[in-house]
Amino acid sequence: MARIETVAVHGGERRPGPEGAVVFPIYQSTVYSVPPGTDYHDLPYIRLNSTPSQAYLHDKLAALEGAEAGLATTSGMAAITTALHSVLRTGDHLLVGNCLYGGTHDFLTEHAADFGWEVTFIDPQRPDTWEAAPGTKAILVESIANPLMRVGKLREVVEFARRNGLVSLIDNTFATPVNFRPAELGFDLSLHSATKYLNGHSDIVAGAVIGRAEHVERVRTTLNHFGGSLDPHAGFLLARGLKTLALRVGAQNASAQRLAEFLAARPEISEVNYPGLPAHPDHEHAAELFTGFGGMLSLRLTGGAPAAQSLIDALEIPYDAPSLGGVESLITRPAVTSHAGMSRADREALGITDDLVRISVGIENTEDLIADFTRALTEL
Repeated sequence: MARIETVAVHGGERRPGPEGAVVFPIYQSTVYSVPPGTDYHDLPYIRLNSTPSQAYLHDKLAALEGAEAGLATTSGMAAITTALHSVLRTGDHLLVGNCLYGGTHDFLTEHAADFGWEVTFIDPQRPDTWEAAPGTKAILVESIANPLMRVGKLREVVEFARRNGLVSLIDNTFATPVNFRPAELGFDLSLHSATKYLNGHSDIVAGAVIGRAEHVERVRTTLNHFGGSLDPHAGFLLARGLKTLALRVGAQNASAQRLAEFLAARPEISEVNYPGLPAHPDHEHAAELFTGFGGMLSLRLTGGAPAAQSLIDALEIPYDAPSLGGVESLITRPAVTSHAGMSRADREALGITDDLVRISVGIENTEDLIADFTRALTEL
């Protein structure tokens, strides 16, 4: 089996390409001639996620995680919400990890009741506390939880879902297919904000659903009705970004590990959250699950929220901006950006306090990043 660097470049490619092209072209057309009797959802049409450009991108996404099928969406939230709508009906019950991307948390707490869904938040580190009620249909977790970098008992999640006949879903945005391939562990659906690492250049918004063909097809049918289809130009940029995914994430893994080790030794820092550190509570099982620990870390400073903001203001290389996964390093306080929609009580119960700082490590030289942090910390 080809390694991830080769799959990222060649997975899903057409050889030879149309008219001999090495780079797969953009098919902008919304109208195609088709044989009589073609099923509606198979008609080549952008909204139906069935044009040549979309089929190419979907095959490439599936190849990255060694899965049966893939699907691109207009955003990561479109991937999450459409996937949930494809597996849940009125009266159904969902189990979901208690530390989530703020947008996912807000969607479930503010809208699940509108659809007649019951939602129970669980601790992904404590399988002994999970319970599937008669109406439970699915379980959703994150591979590396945003923004505390906790890693749940993912193998146990899959086993629990199988025992109880549940659809298992995982947001794999932070880990990426380079570090973790959920289909190989047995997850039914893997979800991504492709805006982040998959594209990697902070210039498009997109999402992805990857996994078992029967489940991805259900998601595609739902997406066709909701209309969240990715534009061919954005799809072209996403496919281009995927080809360098392994190189970018490999560099980000190594740089984040070094930066985390450096920060953990600094007296100005009270806590560093990075699963690659032996002191991290999930390090042991994360090392068994992942081939790398990712480019995301978070920390707290001894000086609290004022020191956190001062650090952000003093740094020269990372941009003070939300989002993540691009070639440039980013730094933000989740309490006022990605998780601002949560109540203060909910945030603080999870440990997402005002002084928490999240860092997305880019592909800059590691020594330059460390020198920038050294200077900024010294100035506090």
